[in-house]
Amino acid sequence: MTLVQWFIFFLIVQVVHFLGTWKLYIKAGRQAWEAAVPVYNAVVLMRIIGRPAWWVILLFIPVVNLIMFPVVWVETLRSFGKRSTTDTILGIVTLGFYIYYINYTQDVTHVKERDLRAKSKSGDTVSSLLFAIVVATIVHTYVLQPFTIPTASLEKTLLVGDFLFVSKFNYGARIPMTTVAAPMVHDTIPFFNVKSYSKWPQLPYLRLPGFEKVEKNDIVVFNWPIDTVRFFRDQNSIGIRKPVDKKSNYVKRCVGTPGDTFSLRDGVVYINGAELKLSDRARLQTSYSLTTTDGGMLDPNYLIRELNIGRNDIGYDEVNRTYYFHSLTRDAAAKLKSNPQVKSIEEMIFKGDAARQSTSIFPHTKPMWTVDNIGDIYIPEKGKSVALNTETLPFYKMIITEYEGNELKVHGNEIRINGKVATSYTFNQNYYYMMGDNRHNSEDSRYWGFVPEDHIVGKPVFIWMSYDSNTKSIRWERLFTTVGGSGEPVSYFKIFIGLVIAWFIFDYFRKKRKTAE
Repeated sequence: MTLVQWFIFFLIVQVVHFLGTWKLYIKAGRQAWEAAVPVYNAVVLMRIIGRPAWWVILLFIPVVNLIMFPVVWVETLRSFGKRSTTDTILGIVTLGFYIYYINYTQDVTHVKERDLRAKSKSGDTVSSLLFAIVVATIVHTYVLQPFTIPTASLEKTLLVGDFLFVSKFNYGARIPMTTVAAPMVHDTIPFFNVKSYSKWPQLPYLRLPGFEKVEKNDIVVFNWPIDTVRFFRDQNSIGIRKPVDKKSNYVKRCVGTPGDTFSLRDGVVYINGAELKLSDRARLQTSYSLTTTDGGMLDPNYLIRELNIGRNDIGYDEVNRTYYFHSLTRDAAAKLKSNPQVKSIEEMIFKGDAARQSTSIFPHTKPMWTVDNIGDIYIPEKGKSVALNTETLPFYKMIITEYEGNELKVHGNEIRINGKVATSYTFNQNYYYMMGDNRHNSEDSRYWGFVPEDHIVGKPVFIWMSYDSNTKSIRWERLFTTVGGSGEPVSYFKIFIGLVIAWFIFDYFRKKRKTAE
């Protein structure tokens, strides 16, 4: 929905509210017209039901308002003496329209000084639970979101099994575009495996101000641009198109920002012709081949123990008596090279091969491009234009049609956008180029292109938990470490434990003193 459509929808909601409550406003000692004025009517309603004015803010926060609307319906009914369980159920299941019935058919009296406390322990529990869900949803949506590293694309930098807190306010929290959704879950409701959202209505892209921009070297969480599946990596569900903010979450390193020209030469990233210097915390991994001095086998336990890799990362070609390591850092390769049993170890760089041409690399029209060698790619910047022709169109086709919603038709060499012949295109938003540090085991921008700005979720800032599923153990040294920064990560777990103990001691003596008083 566009902003105009949302404005019309908002006005319709105000009319619906006015028609269903104006008599109740009068019975509460207010004026009928007060039920018709947008926002002001909500402030007045809070006074009628005896609730604080700041509740109005919650009514306009997407997803949170889905919780607040039923609460306000029930509170309105109770403010006019309708406190029975039947009244509560009817107020909720009719989506508030039961209030219409009360407004026009019942001679009710406004209860000015009603008791706002729950009448039972179960009612108190429900009220506390709803408040906790509202607070958690606000934090999850606008402040910090928990996130788990699901794949090895950033292995050694971030590990599979790392549990992160992703900051929403660094880049500016994105207002939920999907307005009808279950709180604090992504695209699927756990255990039930059903869709957690409705595609309608959708808000246009809006983002609150942040205090930094996405920079090169930042590790970024974003919605996977080409995601059309219902469940993460469920290949049987391909073709289900999801709203932007319900696409699967990915985490990669930003290597190119809007306006940059990206290229990859023998595995080395170049931006605007200069080599990109990666953060000292980046642990790049690539593939290596290894031969031994006598063609014999190396002890697999030695390889796993010394290199800190899994068995699946090691392959062996018995015919050529060659080991292949799928994910190895340069430090690990140097350690292997010093082993007297090792004859040679070489990094595997994939170059364009005329005999084995492929179009797997974006934009899928360059058969000589490989995962390690990619020619110049301009990364789109908002407000900037590019020339359009049959050579450049494949780079920006997804942007024109999918991400910016235009109609594109190509007849021979003629390109038409929204029915008009186009020789250039001006971008409506910024785009980014993302790559994994595990270079030969990462599905990233090299395969599917640019990440639109409206797909950016947030910045990982903290590892609060790390679990190694291979050893079934907690990685204690990674608990409470920061994601960014320089040098080796430092764990603040002991400091955290100390603060928790100090709080409990303080709270114990505080309660003891209160009891004594």
